[in-house]
Amino acid sequence: MSTVEMEVFSNTQLVILTILMFIGGEVFTSMVALYLRRFFFKVSHKVESVSTTEIDTEVLKQKSLKLLGFVVLFYLLFVHVLGVVSVFTYINVISSARNIVNKKGLHEVTFSIFTIVSTFSNCGFIPTNENMVIFRKNSGLLLILIPQILLGNTLYPPVLRFTIWAIGKITKKAETSYLLKNSKQLGYHHLLSCQHSLLLVITVLGFLMVQFILFSSLEWSSGSLGDLNVFQKLVGIFFQTVSTRHTGESVVDLSIISASVLVLFVVMMYLPPYTSYLPIGEETREQGRKRSSKVMDNLIFSQLTYLVIFIILVCIIERKQMVNDPLNFNILNIVLEVISAYGNVGLSTGYSCDRRLKPNGGCENKWYGFSGKFSDKGKVVIIVVMLFGRLKKFNINGGKAWKLM
Repeated sequence: MSTVEMEVFSNTQLVILTILMFIGGEVFTSMVALYLRRFFFKVSHKVESVSTTEIDTEVLKQKSLKLLGFVVLFYLLFVHVLGVVSVFTYINVISSARNIVNKKGLHEVTFSIFTIVSTFSNCGFIPTNENMVIFRKNSGLLLILIPQILLGNTLYPPVLRFTIWAIGKITKKAETSYLLKNSKQLGYHHLLSCQHSLLLVITVLGFLMVQFILFSSLEWSSGSLGDLNVFQKLVGIFFQTVSTRHTGESVVDLSIISASVLVLFVVMMYLPPYTSYLPIGEETREQGRKRSSKVMDNLIFSQLTYLVIFIILVCIIERKQMVNDPLNFNILNIVLEVISAYGNVGLSTGYSCDRRLKPNGGCENKWYGFSGKFSDKGKVVIIVVMLFGRLKKFNINGGKAWKLM
């Protein structure tokens, strides 16, 4: 979520933002957790109380965690390097993209690294005020970023599992077989089972297809895509639907697209990245375990309940704005902003001075998100929502005490 225009940042500040986005990315933080776990992992050498077989299993587990850490590191570096080289090459080959970058006063290397890190880490920041709207006709650049969006988010577990499988086929290491067969026991929640990974891929493709069909059918001839040719429209729509799931980069002005598409986007942003349809179901770690605190389990609300509370809080805080400026501060825009913050997506309808019912000579259109026009209290609520969304996995099963009859 942005509350300032991106072009106010200097090259040094963009570099600092790049570092912050990189170390805050889900793949990087999970890798750090893996290395910390390895550091504190100790193999028991008490032969008198532990059998030789159990010791061998613990040793294999430790080696498997070490290999997994190397695989995640390789994955992280390989995808970033490939992406940066691709973007840098595209900018230098395609004059229209190079002219935009130069006109904005951006260094080509900084732009390439910043864009790839932001896209892979699902931050949604682009070092231009217009985000990706200004590159909407550069279909090649959009096609480069689409894999980065998927590899850093929804398709990370399946690709990680495939990478481990491929390494096993080449090296014949026992650790790879252990990783693939004991994904739950390792405690690395990104390493899903084979069945779950396959169903996740199918679910992601299904969501993309639904969004693509609805967006195309309602917006193909609209003003949001009016200046694009057929190929550019297809790529732009595909990029927008992929970006909706937790990345937040946009090639269209969301404030002018149909409400039905916005509602679908809200649903997509609400869903956690690894949402999948599991018709058979898998055992969860909580099965067979006693809950540590029955009282707390009964008091914890579901995530949807908390989101409703946050939306109500924003509506209360911004109630004067909703009365004086109803076209901008409408409930749909507020809901989209809150859900976007919760999903760590960053999509926003923005704010337009032209939609004000009461003309204000001091109003100036800015290239930042709708929350940039919130009061300080409203921005604090959005900050809390973003933090809550980042930690959503710790409350994923909340609200089970509530039974709707």
